[in-house]
Amino acid sequence: MSNQSDDISARLLDQAQSLAQSLAHQARQAGLLLAAIDAGPRTAAIRAIATSLRASTDVIVRANQLDLEHAKINQLAGPMVKRLALDADKINAMADAVEEIADQPDPIGLVLESHTRRDGLKIEKIRVPIGSVLFCYESRPNVTTDAAALCLRSGNAVILRGGKEARHTNAAIALIIAAALKSRDLPEHAVQIVASTDRELLYALLVQDSFIDLVIPRGGESLIRAVVQHATMPVLKHFTGNCHIYIDQHAPDLAQVVDVIINSKTSYPGGAVCNAVEHVLIHKSQLAMLEPICKALSAKHVEIRGDERVKSIVPEVIAAVQSDWDEEYLAFIVGIKIVDSIDDAIAHINHHGSHHTDAILSTDAGAIRAFTRKVDSASIMVNASTRLADGGEYGLGAEIGISTDKLHARGPMGANDMCTYKWVVTGSGHVR
Repeated sequence: MSNQSDDISARLLDQAQSLAQSLAHQARQAGLLLAAIDAGPRTAAIRAIATSLRASTDVIVRANQLDLEHAKINQLAGPMVKRLALDADKINAMADAVEEIADQPDPIGLVLESHTRRDGLKIEKIRVPIGSVLFCYESRPNVTTDAAALCLRSGNAVILRGGKEARHTNAAIALIIAAALKSRDLPEHAVQIVASTDRELLYALLVQDSFIDLVIPRGGESLIRAVVQHATMPVLKHFTGNCHIYIDQHAPDLAQVVDVIINSKTSYPGGAVCNAVEHVLIHKSQLAMLEPICKALSAKHVEIRGDERVKSIVPEVIAAVQSDWDEEYLAFIVGIKIVDSIDDAIAHINHHGSHHTDAILSTDAGAIRAFTRKVDSASIMVNASTRLADGGEYGLGAEIGISTDKLHARGPMGANDMCTYKWVVTGSGHVR
């Protein structure tokens, strides 16, 4: 019986490896073709996706209902169910996001730098597609259309591997994207949506570095760490969003401080997004703000975990433990800590934060300058909500993710960030 089981496992592994190689090779070939196609057909295909999304609303909603039924059976967590669920309004918003990408200037072929040497040799640095991308993500069906549109906008072929939670919804969207590509004579494998959610297939894809140039994981930390562990090509990571707000000794008025904190924590249901604030640091001179802040958070049903000084002033808060300061709660929970100086706040953020998004609330130019220079994060907010760390809010249109890496992109990633560059050197018989 054991030998038979081993034989079945070996056959399944062989099938996964064969399918992965086929998908990766097709993506490579499509990427080479796509890089040479002008903006017009790519833009038209993106617009066709938006049009079809609206026209196919009923079909997509029916497919989504199947996924929601499975989510209920499998007891999927509430925040993930909210991300998964689609209705007519959400589908229309997906189409709007795709159209915003279609409206963006085409990034391909832009001359980033140019100079001509004294001997007439012209040297140009030109933006080009990365090539072929593997994108792994969970739960949100809108990510499927965002990623497809962004990759078409930037001239990249993409393999989209969504989570099992959205299997039926993604299958319906895959038909829409395939029809849009065909209608504009674009390579049929420019966007491939993987139907299988088998982890072995993902692992097999992650070693196709001969054909896949980059992998972008977007989802829970366990998914990202698995991708980092197994990938043989570069990984553009989006790790945890342990975001902070520091209330400086020169803080704005209390109303503004409370508004920013409440928006940063509670503007998304359950607080389960990577740009929600997880920890608030309060300068010791601003203790008068502590109770009003706690009262406002409690009114929004946010659980507060405070250090010893916080708990001595507001006894009803839960005592924080050391591990709290490293936690991305992804829930209506916030940690609050009193700090003695801005330098202490900066040191705490750089040690415990995830280099995603951190904010300072201050009216002092020197404090703001110190914070923005010294905090090592992809986005620094000054007197603004951490929830504004978003591609759409930055004017990038939809984003393919928010990178906590420093290379090759950092922060919200739009179409420009899905590109690299090449050097084009033009001479007239020049030799060295």
